[in-house]
Amino acid sequence: MLWTIIIVLVIILDQATKFYVKNNLPLEQKNEVIKNFFYFTHVQNTGAAFGMLKNGRYFFIVLTVIVVGVLVYILVRNNRRFLRLAISFIIAGALGNWIDRVLTGSVTDFLDFYIFGYNYPVFNVADICINIGTFLLIIYLFFLNPEAIVKKAGGNSN
Repeated sequence: MLWTIIIVLVIILDQATKFYVKNNLPLEQKNEVIKNFFYFTHVQNTGAAFGMLKNGRYFFIVLTVIVVGVLVYILVRNNRRFLRLAISFIIAGALGNWIDRVLTGSVTDFLDFYIFGYNYPVFNVADICINIGTFLLIIYLFFLNPEAIVKKAGGNSN
């Protein structure tokens, strides 16, 4: 039940921030928060991360359903709390962006950083959650449950 609550709360936060941006910041407008570092910039992304695979709406809709289905299966079948937390963040982020693609055909991005002169791709709360979940999953796989990697690779854990 806790995992469902986390997923729902993250989706609500993601959709609320996107709703606010769509209704208060004109498309492509850049609002300075911290000069030469952080801006709110309203962008509609029709692709995936970093704008890859532009106009892949239906591909990403189907892919997200498949990936979320697999992740829900793992979430339900596994009782390891850290793994469930990681998967919950990934599911929430994936569904947050999936909702955008289904309803509007693109994903609303608005967090825009310039770090050491490099303008990173604009992103959103869902993207942050996918990255947090992926980072937690890596920690789980490599540090909290490394024997699972050895078993999957056909190796010996001795």
